[in-house]
Amino acid sequence: MAELHVLYFAWLRERLGRAEEALALPAGVTTVAALRQHLIARGDAYAALAEPTVRVAVNQAMAGPATRVAPGDEIAFFPPVTGG
Repeated sequence: MAELHVLYFAWLRERLGRAEEALALPAGVTTVAALRQHLIARGDAYAALAEPTVRVAVNQAMAGPATRVAPGDEIAFFPPVTGG
């Protein structure tokens, strides 16, 4: 089965209670936006992925909503990094 490697960082990791997961790529999920909506639909802590400040990277490159996702990709969700 085609899988994605999904990573969660910072407070997302804390809310979800996991740093990563292998996720079977659902039929029809071909973009970052569709993947995000699929995860949000799981409910509970996954609703945090709807926060507009949450960023996404695909294979370690910043990605927008229309960025394609494919089996074997690494998808990272993370809040913006702040410095001081």
